[in-house]
Amino acid sequence: MLGYILRRLLATIPVLFVVSVLIFMLLHLGPSDPAAVIAGDFAQPEDVEKIRIQLGLDRPLYIQFGDWILGVLQGDLGSSIYSDMQVSALMMQRIEPTLSLTITTISFAILVGVPAGTFAAWRAGSLFDRGVMMTAVMGFSLPVFVLGYVLVYLFALKAQILPVQGYKPISGGLWPWLRSLILPTLSLGMIYVALIARMTRASVIEILGNDYIRTARSKGLSTPPILIFHALKNAAIPIVTTIGVGIAMLISGVVVTETVFALPGLGRLTVDAIVRKDYPVIQAMLLVFTVAYVLINLLVDLSYSLFDPRIKYQK
Repeated sequence: MLGYILRRLLATIPVLFVVSVLIFMLLHLGPSDPAAVIAGDFAQPEDVEKIRIQLGLDRPLYIQFGDWILGVLQGDLGSSIYSDMQVSALMMQRIEPTLSLTITTISFAILVGVPAGTFAAWRAGSLFDRGVMMTAVMGFSLPVFVLGYVLVYLFALKAQILPVQGYKPISGGLWPWLRSLILPTLSLGMIYVALIARMTRASVIEILGNDYIRTARSKGLSTPPILIFHALKNAAIPIVTTIGVGIAMLISGVVVTETVFALPGLGRLTVDAIVRKDYPVIQAMLLVFTVAYVLINLLVDLSYSLFDPRIKYQK
């Protein structure tokens, strides 16, 4: 297992290197000059040139890229052009809302999607099954920001039982923290509930047609043990894969959701950096999101052996 993990980690190095090159070149070959952005609209050409020299933008691109990569390997993601703060410090300030939203969203999606998909498979063709599939289609079709605004209108503006926007840190109390995340979690989580429910239903239906399920029924086992310990357990691998893909997809969903609900997280930081053309922050966020995506896929692969003992990783 350890050897497999090391090989997978080594295999990610070329991927991350290519991604880092693309990120660096994409931003530095863009139409906007970072020095001109910092200097402002009314700066003189000589002022812009001084800033370019200070930032090292007058050097060849390969030297700039080498310095940036060396800094990243040492934990230095650069400094924000807009605030002059270290990018790593900015990220640490914003990471709690994003992690909170990610945890509540994926927990909500699993706790709702897996039971709904399992029960729909057991009652395939029933009214409940059709309702789950109809809800899944709506969850896929409705954009996050549209559902977000609908929920804000219903529960914040009309009913006035939940806050419209904003985030309360968990240090201020569990209920205020959870209350500020209910609407963002519902609006973002519906997509993943639909995704997980559809995959769970399809996988469990396939398992329910196997001979050992009929044998378990003939021995007098009740429905809950059959669904949980036989059907769901053997259908776990595609479901876990879907959950892993959903967590990776949260990267894009978090950006939109944090913007709609004014959550001061990494997604909002990325949007603000793009608007301000804050290149160091954009580079760092894209790199962090890529690393997170690669690590999530690795963890999903490693989890397969927990659900299916037949899967062994070579040494």
